[in-house]
Amino acid sequence: MYCIMRLWFRPVFWVCDELLYYCKQAPLPFVSHVHFVSVGCAQEGPGIPQWELKIEGVLLEEGGAQADAKTKSKFSSFFNNVVIELDKELYGPDNHLAEWHRSSSSSSSSSSSAELDGFTVTRPGEGTVKCTILLTLNYQPIQYKLTSKLARLLGVHTATRPDIINAVWQYIKSNRLQDPQEREYINNDKYFQQIFEVPRMKFTEIPNRLQGLLSSPDPIIINHLINADAPDQKRTACYDIEVDVDSSLKSQLHSFLMSSSSQQDVNIMDNKIHETVEQINAIKLQREFYLGFSHNPQKFINDWLASQSRDLRVMKDKMGNPESERRAEFYQQSWCHEAVPRYFYTKVAQRKTELEQAMGIKHP
Repeated sequence: MYCIMRLWFRPVFWVCDELLYYCKQAPLPFVSHVHFVSVGCAQEGPGIPQWELKIEGVLLEEGGAQADAKTKSKFSSFFNNVVIELDKELYGPDNHLAEWHRSSSSSSSSSSSAELDGFTVTRPGEGTVKCTILLTLNYQPIQYKLTSKLARLLGVHTATRPDIINAVWQYIKSNRLQDPQEREYINNDKYFQQIFEVPRMKFTEIPNRLQGLLSSPDPIIINHLINADAPDQKRTACYDIEVDVDSSLKSQLHSFLMSSSSQQDVNIMDNKIHETVEQINAIKLQREFYLGFSHNPQKFINDWLASQSRDLRVMKDKMGNPESERRAEFYQQSWCHEAVPRYFYTKVAQRKTELEQAMGIKHP
């Protein structure tokens, strides 16, 4: 299920008496259930001018309504990396970056306590500051970006590895690249030869050859301007990005399938489905039988008797066609002149061997 993540970027300017230990906030312009940050400007005596930038978001459905509370997750759970790059000339090479990277402990779904509701950056200054926000989405399952040539050919830009392999297979089928003689090989066309750099390859080689053609997805880049002189309403900027959210039905289905009582119900339903399919197939055969008889009864009975005769010969391990073998024309064919002497020679040699064995004669 896809939802819209709406981000708010609202810079805050204030002057502190004791650096960051005290500040005065203005009234919040948003309702409490919406994730946002809003702090006003205040002069509390001499101090160091500073600003604060907070990045938070809220899930929205496609129609614009707020997402269900069951799908609510902390803001950082949707990202692997968040980098806020400030003006290097203002803050120097050591203080112009603010970074957050997902750790191995927070990568598991069970460690929701390690997730954050938002990100805050505080720096001294009261002028206009240019910043660039880079957001790398946390795809579950992991997605990859294809090279430009392969993406144009398959019509896929970013996808999971199984989806990419499936897209490659669909291209192979639609363009008939599979070798008709050696089915495990693919005869690459000119486009595949440019991408994979081989004229021919095995199916089992596709995952390894795709490895060098996949990379991490590009981050979302947002250029934001922190302006202390801007009106209050213009200090807030909203951006919509599409994120993948697990549907509540998926977890319900998983819990249903994992329960033992539900598994018994599933097995019972599987058996009923199997029995119903067998009944449908039996009825289908009966319908075809009577339908064929109604169209041409004489031909149908002759074909049916011939089929039953073939089945009977197979059951009795008897080969040949008795109907044609009982006619003289069968033995007047050209192959009979060679087959009959061979038959008698084989019978004589077999009888000779049996006699020698009975008499105890051994050949050196």
